[in-house]
Amino acid sequence: MKITSTSINNGIIDDRHGCRGELNEYGIPTCSIPLKFEDVPENTVSFAIFIEDKDAFPVSGGFSWVHWTVANITANEIFENESISNKDWVQGVNSWISMQGGNVPAEVCSFYGGMYPPKNHGKHTYEINVYALDCKLDLKNGFYLNELFHAMEGHILDTGLIKGVYEN
Repeated sequence: MKITSTSINNGIIDDRHGCRGELNEYGIPTCSIPLKFEDVPENTVSFAIFIEDKDAFPVSGGFSWVHWTVANITANEIFENESISNKDWVQGVNSWISMQGGNVPAEVCSFYGGMYPPKNHGKHTYEINVYALDCKLDLKNGFYLNELFHAMEGHILDTGLIKGVYEN
């Protein structure tokens, strides 16, 4: 499966999808990244996405940063900033809910929470993992990452990965 984004150019994620873009009242970047899924298995029913920053590990107190978990996407393309407007998907909490993220309420964290590496920490590589699934998942808005992976067990037809770098 091939994953592309018009917002990742030469391996760099466009500014508007992170801390130099639109921020909500908690200072969280909210403009979700557009993605297109190609060469997907014929019997794909839905897609799930998990965006992770493993470079956050040294500055987050020992864990990678989850920027977006979303499931039950039925289209092969999602558009820029669709995390805010699309009501057909279910979205899980991101790491902004954590102590390091400021204990932001779950209802605010159940959307895309964009790239915001600490200043002077260098470039962070963001991994956008996409899963083609043979069903829709029985999840509710505000689900946790582990719930996503448990629900996907036995239903993953294919996976795709695209990476991009963002620096503050």
